[in-house]
Amino acid sequence: MRAASRRRTVGVFAAAAALVAAAVGIVVGAPGSALPSAYAATAGCGHAPTLASGTHTISSSGQNRSYILRVPANYDSNHAYRLIFGFHWNGGTANGVDSGGTDGYNWSYYGLRRLSDNAGNGTVFVAPQGLNNGWANSGGQDVTFVDDMLRQLESGLCIDTTLVFSSGFSYGGAMSYALACARPTVFRAVAVYSGANLSGCAGGTQPVAYIGMHGLRDNVLNIASGRSLRDTFVRNNGCTPQNPPEPASGSLTHVVTAYSGCRAGYPVVWAAFDGAGHDPGPIDGCTCDGWMTWTKDLVWSFFTQFGGGPAPSTPPASSPPPGGQQSGAIVGNQSGRCLDIPNAGTANGTQAQLYDCNGQTNQHFTYTAGKQLQVYGSKCLDANGQGTSNGTAVIIWDCNAQANQQWNVNGNGTITGVQSGLCLDASGAGTANGTKIILWSCNGQANQRWSLR
Repeated sequence: MRAASRRRTVGVFAAAAALVAAAVGIVVGAPGSALPSAYAATAGCGHAPTLASGTHTISSSGQNRSYILRVPANYDSNHAYRLIFGFHWNGGTANGVDSGGTDGYNWSYYGLRRLSDNAGNGTVFVAPQGLNNGWANSGGQDVTFVDDMLRQLESGLCIDTTLVFSSGFSYGGAMSYALACARPTVFRAVAVYSGANLSGCAGGTQPVAYIGMHGLRDNVLNIASGRSLRDTFVRNNGCTPQNPPEPASGSLTHVVTAYSGCRAGYPVVWAAFDGAGHDPGPIDGCTCDGWMTWTKDLVWSFFTQFGGGPAPSTPPASSPPPGGQQSGAIVGNQSGRCLDIPNAGTANGTQAQLYDCNGQTNQHFTYTAGKQLQVYGSKCLDANGQGTSNGTAVIIWDCNAQANQQWNVNGNGTITGVQSGLCLDASGAGTANGTKIILWSCNGQANQRWSLR
């Protein structure tokens, strides 16, 4: 694989709208992937840090290895931090990942550092340096290097061991894939930008949350190589196999697909793009690249959907409501409006909507021990036609105890269908009165978060 060129300064007028405007069916995440639970405290918690931002060296497999560390400026040893590794491309360097190259701070760690700072600076970043500027992982020595770094980091800093992630482009993507294969209980999720199986896949049978991005026009690592990596975790994560849609050649856009049927907490997302070739920062509408790419936002959303605590081994179940049931209004976190049955209708098939909260009976729901959301005492919130696909209308129907009328009210604010695993969603991220309520793949957005009051 030839060295990847990095980074061109790009001025593209349409880039700011790329993430939303050009994504066709963008969905990320999985129900129950953010679970409120205690983190596994590391030795560095509660003590003055013994590591600081800068370049560090460590002995690993008989060799001196190095990495660059970025510790949050407001570091608090009593707070457990998310940890993200950023692996460089073939011929690249740790400094290229850490500095962001010609795009500077905006592209540091593939744009994730800036987004972390904007969100409150809750992430420790690490950029390891590969031998001969690559990640051949001969004899597993690069995986061992990561093991050694983790021991040092967890000893010197307060790290949430359930929120360890890896990202990388090209050869760095191959290394992230190798870590997902070899260390599935260590890494919560990985992001692979235009990768291939170049660093091996020791193990490779256990689930890890996975997001892959690849260009149709990649002339260095063909998109088929990216699809192959993806399919490893489609299988491991128990997702429903499919051939996800990809953009048409010449469209200069991208398509993001979340696989359905995945084990709770182990989503798989695939993003194919047209335009830029072998590149981690494509921009819709041109064949260029730059820090304004949609990939940084997509990966950040994918990583940050996960809360602390161990990954679930089985789909999470809602705790039984106190006293067997809980009643109140269901209020959208984004809109501040209530889940409402239009015009106080009682007819089977009436679709739920958002509306100004008014305390009326058509906005009063009871969450029962049987996981039903009842309104009027005899009607239940229902996935229309027992639908399990994105866009299924959420309606009311005579209560019948079937799975399409059962709901998990989760600790992260989502309400997921027991039958579909999909999230209760305000259509189109709408906030206006009359916005329809549907099922949609869980994506961590505010239009899928609710409070029962």
